[in-house]
Amino acid sequence: MVLVAGLGNPGADYIGTRHNSGFALADRVAEELSVQFEEGPGPSRIAEGSFRGRKVLLVKPLTWMNRSGQAVRRIAGKFQISANSCLICYDDVNLPPGQIRLRPGGSAGGHNGLEDVLRMMDTREIPRLRIGIGNSFERGGQSRYVLSPFDAGEEKVIAETLDRATEAVLTFIHEGLDAAMNRFN
Repeated sequence: MVLVAGLGNPGADYIGTRHNSGFALADRVAEELSVQFEEGPGPSRIAEGSFRGRKVLLVKPLTWMNRSGQAVRRIAGKFQISANSCLICYDDVNLPPGQIRLRPGGSAGGHNGLEDVLRMMDTREIPRLRIGIGNSFERGGQSRYVLSPFDAGEEKVIAETLDRATEAVLTFIHEGLDAAMNRFN
């Protein structure tokens, strides 16, 4: 089984914000797999499905971004999913809008949600998919920026990015991380 976790913040106030790009991607993948999110352990929302014969568990932690690891660890443990069978999807200010990047592991790069996942899973070797949201904010304005919605001019780029990221997730599920990195990085 593969676990795909989209990171974000719960609640209507955060729908459509840059920081909820992971949730938006999880929703797109759920649509592609024709599955619905339900209340899961954690607190979380989960959707179970399959893609080309491989079981998939989609997860949206409801623990707030900076505490995402609690839900990911609990769900991975409950379903006995190893860290290398997880894909953590999240926003990244270090990539421009329109870019995605897959990596097999490494540091959190300053992303508090990913850092919590790495800490709670007790490893830095967890595959991840970064969704570029850009960094056009003034010094000290990062929190306000990531919690704001995309500008009208960015919406088309982000929609196309999420389409490509969905393809990357499906490639990860079916063919593995190396194939996804070769095709989408």
